[in-house]
Amino acid sequence: MPRPPMLAIVGTKKHGKTTLTVQLAAELKRRGHRVMTIKHGTHTFNIDPSTTDTYRHYHEGEAEKVAMVSPDKFALVERWSEERSPEEIVDRYMGEASIVLCEGFKRTALPRVEIWRKAVGEQMIYEAGSASAAHYLAIATDDDSLSIPGVRMIRFSQSTWLSDLATMVEREVMRVGA
Repeated sequence: MPRPPMLAIVGTKKHGKTTLTVQLAAELKRRGHRVMTIKHGTHTFNIDPSTTDTYRHYHEGEAEKVAMVSPDKFALVERWSEERSPEEIVDRYMGEASIVLCEGFKRTALPRVEIWRKAVGEQMIYEAGSASAAHYLAIATDDDSLSIPGVRMIRFSQSTWLSDLATMVEREVMRVGA
């Protein structure tokens, strides 16, 4: 089975990566696509508190994999010794997606959209001439004066910004209508 198309949503802390990922996922779902997401974390996590049975299975029982199953959801926690790439995750668990949005993963060669808000400040990740610059599809921003040659700007001041972004993703990443 071929790997589904993937898009990285990147940006520095507190610029709105999660909000942008959620809004884009919802818009693509509304358009009829099967959307899946991956969130990159820089440190370990627990998806359930220490008072749950699954926590005990994983931590006290040291199970290699722990699955939690309910009538409407399924979660799998799997131990590994080294971090997997988003491509490996998609190949193993998300092959039936129409698109996979990957929040973070700024060190990958995935096509990407950076979110940068002037109101938050800090440096943007994009660097002209860098190896990653070629992977940029757009920068989503609140800065109406920001202009970078060769990089599309998705401006939050435009009422159609989300629709425009979703259409760009359909055409350039998913190749819908190509």
